[in-house]
Amino acid sequence: MYFHGNSRSIKGWARYAKDFYRYNYDVVLVDYRGFGKSTGPRSEKEMLDDMQFVYDRLKEKYPEDHLIVYGRSLGSGFAAKLASDNHPRYLILDAPYFSFLRVIERFLPILPLRIVLRFHLRTDKWLPLVPCHTYILHGTRDWLIPIRHSEALQKLNPQKVTLIRINGGGHNNLPAFDDYHNFIRDILKD
Repeated sequence: MYFHGNSRSIKGWARYAKDFYRYNYDVVLVDYRGFGKSTGPRSEKEMLDDMQFVYDRLKEKYPEDHLIVYGRSLGSGFAAKLASDNHPRYLILDAPYFSFLRVIERFLPILPLRIVLRFHLRTDKWLPLVPCHTYILHGTRDWLIPIRHSEALQKLNPQKVTLIRINGGGHNNLPAFDDYHNFIRDILKD
């Protein structure tokens, strides 16, 4: 189950599925409310409920210990929450943020964000509750969400979180690196 980053829709994200198809995985890409053709009011609770609904449908078709939850950038918050409430085989986070608030504060430091921020998506809160092993992939040259976010996340549960650094990788180009594909292969074939 693949949660995409902050873009308008899942359009274009299918190219990331090839690493999973190569190892005979089915891939479900989910759009969030208000993204792409998905409609409905945007609230954190309703969006998280949507993701749980999809996960529950997948559990009807596949054994839960065969499900992998993958969250990229913005999607890392959704993925961490879903994995904390369920028992997937693995959680994979790609360029995750420690907390959504930290990312926004970095770019808008003078606004009272704690008051106006509608979504909190607390990866830092949910990751310690994830029962399965978590793999974090992060580029060492990510300027949007610096690797220190992933380093802080790993410290929350070092026995269950493996941080994989993609040397020279930025925020949007990890699939351009052979290391990215090799690490995905190693995780999926485990």
